[in-house]
Parts: sequence; structure tokens; C-alpha cells
Amino acid sequence: MYTIERNAERTASAGRLLYDMFVNFPDQPAVWREISVITSALRNDSQDKQTQFLRGLFETLPGRVQCEMLLKATEQCFNTLERAEMLLLLLRRFPETVVQHGVGLGETLLDAESIEDQESPVNCFRKLFVCDVLPLIINNPDVRLPASLLYKYLNKAAEFYINYVTRSTQTESQYQGSQDSSDIMSPSKRSSQKYVIDGLTEKSSQITDPWERLFKILSVVGMRCEWQMDKGRRSFGDILHRMKDLCRYISNFDSDAHAKYKNQVVYSTMLVFFKNAFQYVSNIQPSLFQGPNAPNQAPLVLLEDVTNIYGDTDIDRNKHIHKKRKLAEGREKTMSSDDEDPSGKARSRHITVNKADLANSIEVLESFKLARESWELLYSLESLDKEFTRICLSWKTDTWLWLRIFLTDMIIYQGQYKKAISSLHHLAALQGSHSPQQITGQGSLENQRALIQLATCHFALGEYRQTCEKVLDLMCCILLPIQEGGKAQEEQPKVKSKFRKGSDLRLWPCTSRAIMPYCLHLLLACFKLRAFTDSRDDMALGHVVVLLQHEWPRGENLFLKAINKICQQGNFQYENFFNYVTNIDMLEEFAYLRTQEGGKIHLELLPNQAMLIKTSSPPMGLLQQEFIPVLQPSIQTADRHHTVTRGITKGVKEDFRLAMERQVSRCGENLMVVLHRFCINEKILLLQTLA
Repeated sequence: MYTIERNAERTASAGRLLYDMFVNFPDQPAVWREISVITSALRNDSQDKQTQFLRGLFETLPGRVQCEMLLKATEQCFNTLERAEMLLLLLRRFPETVVQHGVGLGETLLDAESIEDQESPVNCFRKLFVCDVLPLIINNPDVRLPASLLYKYLNKAAEFYINYVTRSTQTESQYQGSQDSSDIMSPSKRSSQKYVIDGLTEKSSQITDPWERLFKILSVVGMRCEWQMDKGRRSFGDILHRMKDLCRYISNFDSDAHAKYKNQVVYSTMLVFFKNAFQYVSNIQPSLFQGPNAPNQAPLVLLEDVTNIYGDTDIDRNKHIHKKRKLAEGREKTMSSDDEDPSGKARSRHITVNKADLANSIEVLESFKLARESWELLYSLESLDKEFTRICLSWKTDTWLWLRIFLTDMIIYQGQYKKAISSLHHLAALQGSHSPQQITGQGSLENQRALIQLATCHFALGEYRQTCEKVLDLMCCILLPIQEGGKAQEEQPKVKSKFRKGSDLRLWPCTSRAIMPYCLHLLLACFKLRAFTDSRDDMALGHVVVLLQHEWPRGENLFLKAINKICQQGNFQYENFFNYVTNIDMLEEFAYLRTQEGGKIHLELLPNQAMLIKTSSPPMGLLQQEFIPVLQPSIQTADRHHTVTRGITKGVKEDFRLAMERQVSRCGENLMVVLHRFCINEKILLLQTLA
């Protein structure tokens, strides 16, 4: 009869017959097979017609019978996960059973996690405990729990949610084995994918508002442990301020109260720290994390701001007319800001970032500040330090790649550069071990981040040779954005030339297009210090002249200083001059130095005159494909030729004149290509200069 009514999908009559069977034949295997099918439908996410009918059938049963049926069905389960899900059905439908079964179910899940030896806290057992069982336990006033157990559960919940939110794309790829790993790493592809925890359904694996849930658990545990709580919602800044106040008089409490408030400060501050550190890293390097909200943007890297390397930089490019007479008049000028301490240690630290690179920069920098202050508070007292360190060790936070990125940036911010260098080496080790299938591009990106941050740390320490070494290693990774069809190279991202005192850190896009100018700034900073000492160093001075071509005429005043030094010396030797100097204004000035009016300075700029004059100069229209014409339309080549050569054609050696004429024809070369070649080809020479 039951089968007939069930097949006919007559819910009410089938329900009555099922009730009769359960009461009269409770031990019959056929009855339990049917109950198993129904309870399976209750746990199923499916919305098909048959599943919905079975759920409706169960709802027709009296509440007492539903409760008894679920309890007995649970006893029939031998699989821990299935048993837990069945018991959860019971606890949700009948809250009065939480007192009897809630804590036992929670402990069973935590034990199963240990027995199964789960590698990650983001597993099916922990998920069911933290997201499903724990809220039922702690929100039920009839469930009495000792403080030690509440702290244990809070710890488990925090570890789970933080690992869930910060799971990396490498972790996700383990659960998406059937998909192409390169697709998984693509932010655009990831946005449409779902993260599935092994052992759970797709729907059960999705957790909405994980941070919100975690702070809710913190709040409930705090109330149950009788912390000093504030009414209503409070911002992270407010929570941190409250914890700082509590720390001021925490030592005045007796041992029990001290332990209680110590836990309040540690857990509250720790969660503010992890939340804001994650917020910072997920914005500067969104590709680390999976999810539909990860924007497809260039990652950012925190570096010393060296944009003031030119000193006086407010030059109007449109009004600038560079003539040798003006240069001669300006040769006696001195640079008051050239010898400024580049480390920035004496100034208050500020971080600047271009709005175009990070739209929500105010919020991101606020997260960085809150995380930094939280970290400092956690290490401000020995008791807090000890407890926080214990938690970090148990969570293995030293293996969290994203956290190491934050800590490295924080240490750089603090000006502890030697410690930052150690942290960067730790970061490199983590990147190597995180995934055997390191994705091409992601790995090289991390390598570039590490190199440029190592360079900036060595520079701040005054270790200029090591700075140069890292920069030149990085130059080998840089791909120049050269466009085909003779189009001009994309304009480099500009930074304001006015330097605000204290703005000594900057979040810089970690792309070849943005990083190469920064590398050139660092190199110039290193060689500038060597070139303008009292002792003579023509090689360093020559390198400075080559590098000053970048962003010309921002470095004009520094170039004037170099010319002034050459005039004082009376001669100058730099055999790489004609290989890498293609700036028309600089060529004009050096040509002028050879004339009677220019002081007849003895210049040795020819490495091999036979090489320079044996081939005729290529016409401007037949330059190699890699060279892109960037001549200003207002300045014609013929005019330039006349300007450069008119003062040296009389009484000047033929080889120098030919070399200078040939050099004018190279003024159309892509400067970034020339400077990149300079860094690659002259690596040994550059390093020797700083030895």
C-alpha cells in the first residue's frame, strides 16, 4: 500500500502509512531502507521532483516521530561524515536536542579530523564543526561550556575561516584537478569557478561572509567568557583602540581576570590583524587568491621612493630649450639637495600610490596601518607575545605565503632593512615549496618582486653594489613593451616631480613597464653618489650621463653638475659614450666642450674608432625594427646636425666629427631599448665601478 501511494506521489496518505510502518515495524530492513532514502533526500541539495516529494513526505510526520526517526537513522550510520550530517538535521530541526548532542557531535568531528590526519584546516570535518555545529552550541544558553573549551573552539574557528578566506590559487588547483591549471590561475577564469571542499557538496562548500561569521563567533565567545564588551557594532579601529586601553591596566588584575583579559586582547587583536593584513595583500596582489572579486590588475610592490633622485626637478618640458649658451651660464650652479640622505630613516614614513594603480588606496593603506598597529600591540607585552606566538606556531603561519608578503612590507616600512632581506629570502623559499606546478608568470612575478625589494633594501642600507647587482639581475627579466609598426612607445607612468618631505615609500606596479624606470632611478642614485665625490671617477660620471637621458630633461640640473665637474677636470674619458648616449642636447654640449669657446676640454670617448667610422650611418628611415622614432616633430634632423657639428668642423679630429655625425642619426632610437641594452651588456663594468 505504501509503495502504491508513494509512486502515485500522494504525500498525506503515504506519510500516514510510513508512520504506521515506523511505529509497528521499527526493526524491519525494508522500513530502514525507505527511511534512509528519505533522510538522504533531506541532506541533498537537489531540487528535482522526487527529492522534493520525499522532503514533503517527511514533513507530514509528527515532530516526535521525526525526531525519533532521525535519531535512530543516525545510529544506523557508520560513516562519520554521514552520521554528523544526519545529527545536524536533528539539531537544526529540534534545538532542544543541542544540549544533549551538540558538544558530543562537535568533539566527534574534531576527533575525526585528527584521526583522518587532514593536511589543511579547510576540510569537511572542520567545516561542519565551525559553520554548522558551533553556532548551534554557543548560541544556545542552555549549553554550559567552560572558558577553556570556548577558547579552544574559537581557535579552531579562527584557523578555519582565515585559511578558507586566504586559500591560494595553488590550493584551489588541488580541488580542480580536472581543469587546466593555467585556466585556474587566470583571474578571469577563476571568477566563474566554485571551490569544493573534499567530502562535501559544492553548495555545502560555499561560505558567505566568512569574516562576518568569525567576528560574530568572537563576540558570542566574548560575552560568554565575560570580556569587557562594547554594545553594538564597532569598526576595526575602534576594537584596536579598546584593546590598547585594556592593555594599559591589564597588569592590575588578579591572575584569573588577567588570563581572561589577556585572551580578549590576543584574540580580538589577532583577528583584526589577520583581517587587515589579508585586506592589504589581497589588494596589492589579488592574483594570489581565488574568487570572483579578484580584480585583474597589476600587482603592487612596496619600495623606497627615489623619484627625487634628480634634486631640483620642476622643469616645464614644453618651455624647455636646451642650448649650449644656457648650459654654460648654469655651470656654476650647485645642487643643494643632491647629497640628501637617501635612506629616509630620519623622516616619518608615508606611503603614496597612484590612484590609477589602486582605486581604493585610502582603504588599503588604512588596512596596512591597522594590521601594523595590531602586530605591534601583540608583541608589546610578554604575556600577549607568548600566547600569540603559540597560536601562530600551531597554525603554521610561517608557511602562509600571503602573510610573509605582508610581514616583509611591514618590516620595510619599519626601516629594518637587514631583517627585511632575511624575510625576502624566507619568502623565496616559500614560493619554491608552495606548489610543484609553479605557474609560469606567477613564479617569475614573485621573483621580480623579491629582486626589486632586495634592491630597495640594499639601497637603503647604503650597499650600492648589491643594489646594482639585484637591479641588473632584474633587468634580465624585463620585457620591453615595444609596439610594432613604428608606433611610439607607450608613455611611462609619470610621478609628480615635486617631492613632499616624508613621502619616502611608494606602492609601485610590478610590471616591466613601471619597474624599469624605477630600476634606472636606483642605478642613477647609486652612481650619482660615486660620481660627485671629491675624488675623480670618470666611469661613474659616464654612467650617470647615460642614465640621465631617462626622463630628460628632469635630470638637466644634475647633467649641468656633471659638465661642470668635467670642465674642472679639464678632460674626461668614457669609451662607452657613443654606444649609449643618443640625447641630442647632451651630444650638443659634449661637442661644444671640444671647441675654443667651450674650453677645449680633452674628451676620450672613442672605444674603437675603426668600428665607429668604417660603416656609414644608416639613414633615419632605415633604422632597425627595434628602434622606434621618438623625435619631437618641432626639431628637424637637419637642424640638429647643423647645431651639433657647426662648432667642431673646424680644427677637430675627423674621427670625432664622424662619430658625432653618426650619433645624431641614432637620436630616433627607442631610449628604453638603449638603456636596457646598456644594463645587460655592461653588467660587469657597472658592478666593477661600484666595487
